[in-house]
Amino acid sequence: MKHIMMKTTAAAALCLAAGGAIAQEVTLTIESWRAEDQAIWDEVLIPAFEEQHPDINLEFTPTAPTEYNAALNARLEGGTAGDLITCRPFDGSLPLFQRGQLADITDLEGLSNFPDFAKAAWSTDDGAQVFCVPMASVIHGFIYNADAFTELGLEEPKTVEEFFAVLDAIKEDGTYIPLALGSADQWEAAQTVYTNIGPTYWKGEEGRQALIDGTAEFTDEEFVAPYEQMARWSDYMGDAYQAQGYSDSQNLFTLGRAAIYPAGSWEITGFTDQAFFEMGAFPPPVSAEGDTCYISDHTDIGVGMNASTDHPEAARTFLDWAASAEFAELYTLALPGFFSLSNAEFAVENPLAQEFLSFRQDCESTVRVAAQILSRGEPNLENEMWVVSANVLNETMTPQEAAAEMQQGLESWYEPQQD
Repeated sequence: MKHIMMKTTAAAALCLAAGGAIAQEVTLTIESWRAEDQAIWDEVLIPAFEEQHPDINLEFTPTAPTEYNAALNARLEGGTAGDLITCRPFDGSLPLFQRGQLADITDLEGLSNFPDFAKAAWSTDDGAQVFCVPMASVIHGFIYNADAFTELGLEEPKTVEEFFAVLDAIKEDGTYIPLALGSADQWEAAQTVYTNIGPTYWKGEEGRQALIDGTAEFTDEEFVAPYEQMARWSDYMGDAYQAQGYSDSQNLFTLGRAAIYPAGSWEITGFTDQAFFEMGAFPPPVSAEGDTCYISDHTDIGVGMNASTDHPEAARTFLDWAASAEFAELYTLALPGFFSLSNAEFAVENPLAQEFLSFRQDCESTVRVAAQILSRGEPNLENEMWVVSANVLNETMTPQEAAAEMQQGLESWYEPQQD
């Protein structure tokens, strides 16, 4: 079997007991928004850690993802939050550090196992301070029913023109809904569609940094173009897609009723367990053959320490272990599609995870366009992107109107966009 490898350093192999012996048995609770990972923590990660650190017990206590931010903030304010905090990237966690709720872990030895780009998602803007250990990234793209493609004589599309030709062929056959996608929950229209196909048009980091610098605007063609493509998708999304939620789309795909699922590598574990057919994956199609491919390879999840924990020594011991090669391998293999951000080297065996990793060989990487700096004000750009992206899919807003609304909101508070 072909394996895709992930890089390592000798230092990453350390299973550290940083901070010395713990004087007495303690229990650390871990805050997270990923309730679906309960079994992985209970059956894989926690036993591995506790075997090496019998004086430290871990409890994984997740909150529903839609409630996590508000619930975590309330618990931090009330002094009842867990000892270890699962961190969203960039502006999702930076305010917690700025309020003194996440501890400064810049001197944590295990951080040497990560490249700068990984640490940047959980660092201050100047890079001087780090407040979370990077855990994993997720890669955007398209998952497809490979059996359906074989049945219909279809190949993975490389260009946008080929992509729509595939959609037309699936629609004409009538056996499958071409795209497993709805707009009811709104966020997927932004995160699994606009920020999935968008980097191809705005050239990844080049366009994202231009928005931050104020040298580009959302009304520029490269930011309108993804919406122009999205405006064509409604013909392929099935009946009543406006009332279709994210879980509905997942079910349509895993039950074999839809052929293509626009999302990303985070779906691999669930789809592998539920789908009865072979699956494949392809990156966002390029505008024309020979164009550079761009992917959102998003630094998605980290873990930090509650600055008010009663057990800072034990918490730092866990964070050093979370930065180790052992954790990187255990986490990535137990949760295919969440790719370790460390320099750890090991074989990724899940075939679909291998396909997503292979995108890195041919495509330039970026992160979600609204994740850093651009969503710090009001109106919040990320939230606005949810609404206008869903409106484009629903055909209640034109691509130009969607881009103009985002630009108007951003320049109302963001100084570099006011010049």
